[in-house]
Amino acid sequence: MADSHAKQHDYHLVDPSPWPALASLSAFITAFGAVRFMHEEGYVAFTIGMIMLFYTAFAWWRDVVKEGEHQGHHTPVVQLGLRYGMIMFIASEVMFFVAWFWAYFNAAFFPTEVIGGVWPPEGITTFDPWGLPFINTLILLTSGTTVTWAHHALQHGDRKGLVQGLVLTVILGAVFSVVQGYEYSHAAFGFADGIYASTFYMATGFHGAHVLIGTIFLLVCLIRAMKGHFTPTHHFGFEAAAWYWHFVDVVWLFLFGAIYWWGA
Repeated sequence: MADSHAKQHDYHLVDPSPWPALASLSAFITAFGAVRFMHEEGYVAFTIGMIMLFYTAFAWWRDVVKEGEHQGHHTPVVQLGLRYGMIMFIASEVMFFVAWFWAYFNAAFFPTEVIGGVWPPEGITTFDPWGLPFINTLILLTSGTTVTWAHHALQHGDRKGLVQGLVLTVILGAVFSVVQGYEYSHAAFGFADGIYASTFYMATGFHGAHVLIGTIFLLVCLIRAMKGHFTPTHHFGFEAAAWYWHFVDVVWLFLFGAIYWWGA
């Protein structure tokens, strides 16, 4: 009788979950609230949507951690599917940033008469690329090195090296965000000051949001590592975070080269 109920396959048949529906509802409320907030019509809906999103993310990922770490559902076949899913997600993120680069280069290569036919437009004082932007580049590249160190330590069963590498990566990610916030506060132009300002803030701002998300992602991995999660052969949660962080690194190199250096 027990054998008749034994698992006869390598796949994970997910139990019914409220999180996909709640995530969709939360995203809708957040988007609706963001539009109202941008038109200065209040921020209540946006705040409620963000709270719902954060709770849904916490609860959903908590369930995924239980499935993989404690219940043994993440077999090699399931992990392969998760890897394909992460690759597709990063590919979609690449296309997301391509859109902002496209908008920037379209305006830069074909400046209209409205902005004086030159790029950057007249009246725009750009950032010195070798000041704070270069410092942030060094910070992010260093963080890519530390997360790789953590990954190699995990593969070799070095729990102390894993934790140390993640601690340094999280700190560097937080420092990057602080430096970028300081840079924004001293900018000579605002978001509404024409096409240069709009494309600049959309590209670098969304990247900054990705750095913040990646830092939280790695912080969660750090907490899990300190609790004894991950093994040299079973650590896709951390591997996905490392992939995401390297993607953030590469995008910044393009942003620094195209917008800060060439664009200036």
